[in-house]
Amino acid sequence: MQKLSKSAELPAGVQAPTIQPANFKAGILHIGVGAFHRAHQAIYTEDAMASEGGNWGIIGVSLRSRDIVDDLRSQDMLYSVTTRDAQGDHIRVVGSIVGALAASVEAEAVLRQLADPEIRIVSLTVTEKAYGLDPASGGLDRNHPAVAHDLQNPHNPTGAIGFLVEGLARRRLAGDSPYTILCCDNLPSNGDVVKKLVLDMARERDPSLSEWIESRATFPNTMVDRIVPAAAQDTRDRAAGLLGVDDTLALETESFIQWVIEDNFVSGRPAWEKAGALFVDDVAPYEKMKLRLLNGSHSLIAYLGQLHGLDYVRDVMAVAKHRERVRQHMQIAAKTLDPVPGIGIAVYIDDLLSRFANPTIAHRTAQIAMDGTQKLPQRIFSPAVDALQAGGDIGGFAYVTALWLAFVLRQDRLDDPRSAELLRAARASCASANVSDRLQPFIALPGLFPAALANSPLWRNTLIEQMNALDAEL
Repeated sequence: MQKLSKSAELPAGVQAPTIQPANFKAGILHIGVGAFHRAHQAIYTEDAMASEGGNWGIIGVSLRSRDIVDDLRSQDMLYSVTTRDAQGDHIRVVGSIVGALAASVEAEAVLRQLADPEIRIVSLTVTEKAYGLDPASGGLDRNHPAVAHDLQNPHNPTGAIGFLVEGLARRRLAGDSPYTILCCDNLPSNGDVVKKLVLDMARERDPSLSEWIESRATFPNTMVDRIVPAAAQDTRDRAAGLLGVDDTLALETESFIQWVIEDNFVSGRPAWEKAGALFVDDVAPYEKMKLRLLNGSHSLIAYLGQLHGLDYVRDVMAVAKHRERVRQHMQIAAKTLDPVPGIGIAVYIDDLLSRFANPTIAHRTAQIAMDGTQKLPQRIFSPAVDALQAGGDIGGFAYVTALWLAFVLRQDRLDDPRSAELLRAARASCASANVSDRLQPFIALPGLFPAALANSPLWRNTLIEQMNALDAEL
């Protein structure tokens, strides 16, 4: 079958790119050109350019994999996104990506693009673990492989923060303006977090570079939301049936899409508001709502699924007692939120329950269960601390934590940056005689739990109660 390309004739019913990529220069470099970016920011950007113009084409950078770059190049940077819901399937071909680079073999080419003043925004979706964030200090984790490498080799970076800093250093040396750094990952106050990491690394090489970045560059906070499962073969088969051509990069997603952004850009931006993005002065309430309601519930669903042999989110939601547990968790988490302008929390919860139950979206619980040590601090532990300090209900947060620990205890291998420590703790836990002793190896792991939880007898006792209850249930 012919591959998707510029020359491919698309059948009626397929939405062709709303812009002609050849007519637009690159203005954005995006690090982490995976499924989420291509089904979210790339679509917002295409629709913004279709509405208001501007040279905001995207150069996609993959830090590790070469495959996605090869696939994009073989398809003239085109790919399809199918939205699936009860009303049926709608497929579009996206054309906002105008170039792609594999940093593992084209690092200097990436740095040349970062040094080019035509690139005015550098955005990122690299997952929480790629930033090299030390959760205890909030600064750089110097034991993170990429951070350690880039501190020693600042001109030849391999990690996201290293590339950002070296690119900014080259801008400064050339007398050019910096770029806006736009983090789109699920980190609380994500722009502020990345700013601190960038400044920390810049200060290591030259304090005056750090001062220049702090005074000149901007790091808007953002909140992104769309459920985008990892593509499977049936995704590609379905797309081929709709397109009439083969698309190696085909994606499927839900119809819901949301982007809330702090409007703080140093050298302009696309008219993303024309594509539906919301620009606000303070992203924090929206971000906290999403992390604690959507992402926190996703972790609950993931570990329920993994422990009960349910492969997809929709499978967990099809079990009445699990669905009710998810609703109860959201209601407890909602009590830890600040007011969210323009959002009715009860309606938001109902919408989330419907989104999770969407039978056309195959979101694997195993995918969400990965990297628990990077996800649970903001999704579960942070609201637990707030509830504990307010004298509220911490049982729901302890339940998710107990599920995660039960998941860890049942694994021979873990996809987690702290897997070796977790598995050692699990072995020590399994050798203990009672639940209290079984919990201690995890409590003892540095920085795993916030001090407010690790030092709280109430949290420990509640967590032990939930672990005992799970022993009887599983």
